[in-house]
Amino acid sequence: MSKGHILIIDDEDQLRKLMSRLLALEGYTMLEAANIRSAMKILDKEDVQVVLSDVKLPDGNGVEQVQTIRSKHPQTEVIVLTAFGNIADGVQAIKNGAFDYITKGDDNNRILPLVSKAMDKAVLQFRIRDLEKKLGGKYSFDSILGNSPEINNAIALARKVSLSDMTVLLLGETGSGKEVFAQAIHQGSSRSQAPFVAVNCSAFGKDILESELFGHVAGSFTGAVKDKKGFFEEARGGTIFLDEIGEMAVELQAKMLRVLEAQEFYKVGESKPTKTDVRIIAATNRNLEKEINDGHFRSDLFYRLSAFQIVLPSLNERRKDIPVLASWFIEQVAPKLNKRISGMTPAFLDALQRHSWKGNIRELKNIIERAAILTDTDTLDTSSLPFDFQQGLGEPSTMRLADVEKHHIARVLAHVKGNKTKAAELLDIGLTTLYNKIKEYNISVE
Repeated sequence: MSKGHILIIDDEDQLRKLMSRLLALEGYTMLEAANIRSAMKILDKEDVQVVLSDVKLPDGNGVEQVQTIRSKHPQTEVIVLTAFGNIADGVQAIKNGAFDYITKGDDNNRILPLVSKAMDKAVLQFRIRDLEKKLGGKYSFDSILGNSPEINNAIALARKVSLSDMTVLLLGETGSGKEVFAQAIHQGSSRSQAPFVAVNCSAFGKDILESELFGHVAGSFTGAVKDKKGFFEEARGGTIFLDEIGEMAVELQAKMLRVLEAQEFYKVGESKPTKTDVRIIAATNRNLEKEINDGHFRSDLFYRLSAFQIVLPSLNERRKDIPVLASWFIEQVAPKLNKRISGMTPAFLDALQRHSWKGNIRELKNIIERAAILTDTDTLDTSSLPFDFQQGLGEPSTMRLADVEKHHIARVLAHVKGNKTKAAELLDIGLTTLYNKIKEYNISVE
């Protein structure tokens, strides 16, 4: 197996081929070019980890070319081959972004370790690039599942606004995928290589949220023993996603307005403003216009945030997408449980289609995970659905509701080997309620 690709750029055929043979013996895949033009064509076609370049080339200067190579191929490391005693070229090459320089004619004890170090660094950088590509795919618009007109309309709007720096307000019920959309907008923007920072505004109290968003200086309040960066600083150059912004205290909303209007904020305890370069995407499941009328949300902040609104459909509004979403969740959860689950029975899918989804996609995901845990077959069927799904699924009219409940509780307890805490979690009931049901139905627990 090759240790990596190395490109040698040198117009001296004999020296170029000699170095190529030397490095090939070390397990590297060698590429050769006699001039810059040929070298750039190779770099555009191949993933080259390390470049060894002479300084004096027929169509340019190798030292100056370092910047071009590094700007177009930032993962590739460049080592410059200098003439004997010409240290100035090597120093300038490093300033231009070269990994290092080496004098022509140095022995193998100098060349091989240097190439090895450059290769190790470059391989790591290529791995990071590949991981970033995978993450980009995970959070891209193509990762949003569904073909219903409702979701396609929302995706089309998000694609268009992602190309700008405009503030976006995502509206929709809890669990409808607002953070997924925010991630996709970020990945589709010119800021995709910068941080994406997600903040749930409902998870913090007013004073804590201010410090988390904007940071604080040491001594600004009890417990502030050192300076702390806020989320806006962490997201510099990128995107900050403010989820549940309708929960933000009115006093803090005024400070958010300043960020939108002046692109600056004040850290807690600091008198001078800090400039910011962050795109803001906000989301809420609240009716902000009603919140404004009730005095809970500032109208000026709302108008700033809602420059571009996208309303995400609930799962009940896009039932056509339930089969593909359910299949996707099965594919994700089955390997984690070391189970081979090939699909769903028609009755199981029909139950999903007819259910009223209050928790939207998040609830569907939980239902699939729960069913996958409980199933003893390779196909999900209605017996692994929660009790409220069981109603109206065609059970014999002679079966009492109590019998269905007793059977389901007993099955869950058997699955968790009598662990009542786990059983209560799966059944989504309190532990006391479970104990009462076990006693009421005289369920045997091993």
